[in-house]
Amino acid sequence: MSASPGFIEYVRELLAPLGDLEEGMFFGGFAFKRGSKQFAMIMGNTLYFCVNDQTRPRYQSMGMKSFSYKTKRGRVEVKKYFSIPEELFENQDKLIEWANEAIESAHSY
Repeated sequence: MSASPGFIEYVRELLAPLGDLEEGMFFGGFAFKRGSKQFAMIMGNTLYFCVNDQTRPRYQSMGMKSFSYKTKRGRVEVKKYFSIPEELFENQDKLIEWANEAIESAHSY
């Protein structure tokens, strides 16, 4: 599922307070990086943040899903990236807070 150009621009505007970010396309998706570490990605119209063992439980407790894709051998779950709660799109300060946490998570790998 390709990343929607309109949604990429929307997320780019929301993440603007983070300053200059590296970004780019990959396998139909779109990546946001800080210091060469990918902390967020967009697939279709879904924004995923990087998580680690400390942050993953919060996403899971809120019912957020890990990024997954289908292969000939079945579904693959990428537990390093989880979708974010929709309400973060309504609260930029909170979104930036979670994005900073995702940056920290990305740098913990």
